[in-house]
Parts: sequence; structure tokens; C-alpha cells
Amino acid sequence: MKHEQLSYEKFKTHEAAKLSVIDYLTFYNGRRSHSTLGYQSPVEFEREFTRNAA
Repeated sequence: MKHEQLSYEKFKTHEAAKLSVIDYLTFYNGRRSHSTLGYQSPVEFEREFTRNAA
């Protein structure tokens, strides 16, 4: 993450850095696949889990 996000930005405040990290994690967790989750993103896995649990 530090090479993909934090190395390319200069932050004026701690709060700005914190918001940038949150934005990046929201984006990243929505698209990366994970072998433990059946090669789904965490967001996709949670949606399917919720759908099947109902």
C-alpha cells in the first residue's frame, strides 16, 4: 500500500492522510481477489455470504 498510495501523495494534515487511506482500502477491497475467498474480492464474498445466509 505504501508504494501504491502513500508514496505518491503529500498530505497537509493527518486527517487528510487518514481519509486517503480509507478511500484506498475501500477501492482495493472492492476489486482484489483472494484465494482463500474462492478468488472473489472481500466485498463480493460478503455479498454472497449475506445472500446465502438469508
